[in-house]
Amino acid sequence: MTRTPAAPGLLPAAPGEPPDPEAAISIRGLVKRYGDRAAVDGLDLDIRRGEIFALLGPNGAGKTTTVEICEGYRDRDAGEVRVLGVDPARGGRRWKAELGIVLQSGAGDSQLSVRELLSAQASYYADPRDPDEVLELVGLTEKAGARGRTLSGGQRRRLDVALGIVGRPRLLFLDEPTTGFDPEARRQFWSLIRSLRELGTTMLLTTHYLDEAEELADRVGVLAHGQLAEVAVPTAIGGRGTAPAVVSWTEDGARRTAETATPTAFVAELAARFPGEVPDLAVSRPTLEDVYLKMIGDRS
Repeated sequence: MTRTPAAPGLLPAAPGEPPDPEAAISIRGLVKRYGDRAAVDGLDLDIRRGEIFALLGPNGAGKTTTVEICEGYRDRDAGEVRVLGVDPARGGRRWKAELGIVLQSGAGDSQLSVRELLSAQASYYADPRDPDEVLELVGLTEKAGARGRTLSGGQRRRLDVALGIVGRPRLLFLDEPTTGFDPEARRQFWSLIRSLRELGTTMLLTTHYLDEAEELADRVGVLAHGQLAEVAVPTAIGGRGTAPAVVSWTEDGARRTAETATPTAFVAELAARFPGEVPDLAVSRPTLEDVYLKMIGDRS
């Protein structure tokens, strides 16, 4: 998939604090309109260097537009954006070489071998990683001589990541990276993403899989109607960390539930009413999916 870079132009600065020069991505007052509709409507966001940041939101929330502006492939109508300290609308070849982009569609249908594809990609960079080292990192060493079109879905996605990281990017964009994966392939892919973080790579992840965001992301941001509803660590977003727990159990043949801010004390009191184990005892707090659906619903 090929995108045409946006033409550079002078854009008004966003009000408020200036972009953070220490952030991998710093956005202030970002606006992008399509006709009368604002796809992104005054977005402020900082993504720290070295973190995995998951950008969540329903279709049409502004995720893709925001990411494409950060990549330098789409212009903006207002606001300031700095990616690795550079305005992406003016980013040159040296700046682009510091980015890795893994799109939803990649080079999986190629007649070239995996090693040939990776070597060709490496040739575009002044200081690429060794292709064989990258193949080992993504778990494709045994498939080095196989044509791209013969790979499984999970292997093709690993190849997409290999192509995205062979140039030693400081910042990696991952667009719905595990769409169509089976559970085992997804978990293998998650291990790969964690290994990239250990190498110091900053990653911006867009995904519809909330378990993936919770598993991988240091922080998540929820977009709804072009606006950022909240940014927090996955365990705290939407008030998850302080929400009442739900305790459920079976008593007198019926399923019972209760909400409590002190589940340990409640379970201790409950246990005293039974001679042995509390039947079918379960304690839960709101999931990321629970709070996400509420957050986007409140803004619909």
